[in-house]
Amino acid sequence: MYNVSLPWWAWVMMGVGLAVFVGFIILSVRRNHGVKRSLFASPYTLWMIIFTVVPCILVAYYAFTDANGAFTLDNFRHFWDSNHAKNELYATMGDEYAGYITRGTVNVDTLVYSLWMAFLCTVICLLLGYPAALFMADRNMKIGATIVVLFIIPMWMNFLLRTIAWMSLLEDNGLINSFLRLLGFEGVQLMYNSSAVLLGMVYNFLPFMVFPIYTSLSKLDPKLGEAAQDLGCNEWRTFTRVTAPLSLPGVISGITMVFMPSVTTFFIPRILGGGNTMMFGDLIESKFLTEGNWNVGSALSMIMMILILLSLGILRKADPEGEGGGIA
Repeated sequence: MYNVSLPWWAWVMMGVGLAVFVGFIILSVRRNHGVKRSLFASPYTLWMIIFTVVPCILVAYYAFTDANGAFTLDNFRHFWDSNHAKNELYATMGDEYAGYITRGTVNVDTLVYSLWMAFLCTVICLLLGYPAALFMADRNMKIGATIVVLFIIPMWMNFLLRTIAWMSLLEDNGLINSFLRLLGFEGVQLMYNSSAVLLGMVYNFLPFMVFPIYTSLSKLDPKLGEAAQDLGCNEWRTFTRVTAPLSLPGVISGITMVFMPSVTTFFIPRILGGGNTMMFGDLIESKFLTEGNWNVGSALSMIMMILILLSLGILRKADPEGEGGGIA
């Protein structure tokens, strides 16, 4: 069994953090001669420290150490060369085994494939989501609020159940193939391929593109469009010169909220891909649960965290005040 016990300093850090947190509350109450309203955010702060900051520290610890707790960078070398362990063994066995030393590209190829699938998912969600958000935010459309509810209702269902439900539609004896056979056509292979995985990703992540854009569009003053048309702009020029630029924060927020979960997803490829496709989330999960290699799994997780931080940095520059997120 792989040793995943916490190092002594992790317990010390959690204890010190808890002590500092309690001391901060006592000091804040004494300085303000009572409880300030901002102090009610303290439980959330404690929650973030215990379940976000501390886990990130532990991931970094395992990423930069080996099974014995010694500092090493081999975990990141395993990402670049999936045959790193075998190559080290061959290197110690003499020149006759030098020909067996080859760089494995499974990990890098999986990341590239995941980024490509996430890019396709994001583009499709943007092409489908922007017109939907534009229609929902149109004040002349009385059914806009109804469409918002229709987008929200599927999100009340469990993510796993929504994905599994697609199996009854796409499998060989599913509803789509049964309907095709009823019309006299042959059944088609809809499951266990990249197209099925992409379809499941778009279905699950589309609302995360729609709602930030809808929020930005619903905040626009309708007088801006009227002023543009008074100055001679037609509907298309009004959209390209006024509506689209002002909705850019929502677009950037939607891209971020779709792209990052798409890269890290692992349940959708497993169910709809049937093991024929592997994304980076599946690779990380296999390192932790199948191989029991928490060190390499943590290194891969750190690489994903770096991508997330870069994505958040782009979002921060494009939408510094966070105007694009949320549901109005």
